[in-house]
Amino acid sequence: MHTRPQPIDGPPPAPEEKKRTRLRPEQREQLIVSGAIRYFSEHGFGGDTRTLAQELGVTQSLLFRYFPSKAQLIERVYREVFVGRWNPLWELMITDRRQPLRERLLAFFCDYARTTLDRDWIRIFFFAGLKGADMNRHFLANVRERVLLPICREMRHEFGLPSEQELPVSEFEVELAFGIIGRMVYFGVRKWIYQTPVPDSLDEHIRATVEVFFDGVHTPLSRHLSARAHKAQARRSRTKPG
Repeated sequence: MHTRPQPIDGPPPAPEEKKRTRLRPEQREQLIVSGAIRYFSEHGFGGDTRTLAQELGVTQSLLFRYFPSKAQLIERVYREVFVGRWNPLWELMITDRRQPLRERLLAFFCDYARTTLDRDWIRIFFFAGLKGADMNRHFLANVRERVLLPICREMRHEFGLPSEQELPVSEFEVELAFGIIGRMVYFGVRKWIYQTPVPDSLDEHIRATVEVFFDGVHTPLSRHLSARAHKAQARRSRTKPG
């Protein structure tokens, strides 16, 4: 068997140096963003950029080259985690009246849960809330306009209740719909913040949550709208001339 001759004296030959892969700027930027998501989901938004750069495995100057301020990096994380994961088909799933509303809500909330109930989403959302960051307000405003208000309109249509033109959607109705999301998010809080066990498959529990809501919402919703309509009629009677 042929072997490579060893040198008689002198230091052993140096191992061949691995060639470093040179990343394109957009690849480097994405690696920084992905690392920042992991960092913020673990530690929150405190700490300075020097520590953040060390955690990301880059120099502080390189970090500033891509994100001149920590606020800009946080804004990019928001777009990546919350805006980038938003599915525009969700609105169509809620409002497509070719399907019964119960089935639409089940399909939407099961898909919504698969997107939002992961570790990064839950922890970054709650860290941002504790910090008082604008990202939570932006996200919740988006949920209100594109999810909760459409659900309220569709519930009225489903149950033959007054339209939004007759009675504007109230905060009472929005809170009813928001209760489903609150129940879902609590699964994520238990798992990723409290670190307590949750069911392995949440689809069955989310389905049950939606069905309990759908079967029980008609009575309080009808009572609420009836009371508002009565008050509106009373106001019109008091202001009617003669």
